[in-house]
Amino acid sequence: MSKSIDLKHISKGLYNLDLFFELSPDILCIAGYDGYFKKINPAVSKLLGYSNEELFSRPINDFVHEEDKRITADVRFELTKSNPLYNFENRYIKKNGEVVWLSWTSYPVEKDQLIFAIAKNVTHRKNFEEERNSLLTNLTNINKELKQLTYTTSHDLRSPINNLLSVFNLLDITKIKDKQTIEIIEMMKSSSERLRQTINNYVDTISTTEQLHAYEDELDLKESLDIVVQSIDTLVQTSGTTINSNFSELEKIRFNHAYLKSIFQNLITNSIKYSRPDCPPVISIYSKRSNGVSQIIISDNGMGFDMDKVKGKIFGLHQKFHDHKDSKGIGLYLVYSHVTSLGGHIDVKSKINEGTEFTITFKV
Repeated sequence: MSKSIDLKHISKGLYNLDLFFELSPDILCIAGYDGYFKKINPAVSKLLGYSNEELFSRPINDFVHEEDKRITADVRFELTKSNPLYNFENRYIKKNGEVVWLSWTSYPVEKDQLIFAIAKNVTHRKNFEEERNSLLTNLTNINKELKQLTYTTSHDLRSPINNLLSVFNLLDITKIKDKQTIEIIEMMKSSSERLRQTINNYVDTISTTEQLHAYEDELDLKESLDIVVQSIDTLVQTSGTTINSNFSELEKIRFNHAYLKSIFQNLITNSIKYSRPDCPPVISIYSKRSNGVSQIIISDNGMGFDMDKVKGKIFGLHQKFHDHKDSKGIGLYLVYSHVTSLGGHIDVKSKINEGTEFTITFKV
């Protein structure tokens, strides 16, 4: 049973504020209007590494970081005008040369010409903020470089594509008698047209995303899927792929046009690329609307992967889970980026040799 504190002991000073002053892990101090410490708790010398004699014998500003001396002096002057100070942060230099950040709350007492202050060591937080800001700066620069690279690549690709289309236009197919040759020429021309349009759409999308969000519109799911399937028609046919789709439950979704096409294309081509050699690819794509949530589910009967081994890495950049010569580890990264950048999320289920299922949930 714990002992109750005898009020007489408090009155005698055995349990007084000095105990809190001495034991507090935060910096507690009393400073004079003259700029010198008058009383400090052990946390001050423990943090800064100076003895009490050194701390009392020198002006407080001697321990302040050179770049913060002026603002600290200005703040201290305001305190002498009876203006309390809250959450003021500045840097101090420890005796070993290390820099520490302190966050101060100070209150002046004019009649005694004293300032009562408490400070917390916020060095860890400041270092974290500095690292985060540095990372954001680097990411911003990388993003700008990637956009510039995309613009340059798109521009450089336009010329040969336009030249190729010009060649097709110059061809007089009426003089060609072989029907198969005519079909191949028409197929190549159509593919070149779609490639040019795709490049233009990507450039437009990048221009749009210079703003806070990519442009969203009301999109017809079947129409968007048909465009993608048509653009990879040769791949679908030569691989013997069957694509089953059903958008009766949810026909339209508000999303970015280029992003949706990219999602369909990457997931479909991945399903074909990683199909099992013993059976042709079967891809199922359908929409779902439940409890106000809109979803698209895309599944296949392909090679799949071990979720326990790849969990947390599935949507990472340059992450590859199968040995395939065309695998770059970019497709799923793009799919994840498209979905999450517009407020949605994507889940995946997979088993080896049983296929993979992606569930895309759009923002409400």
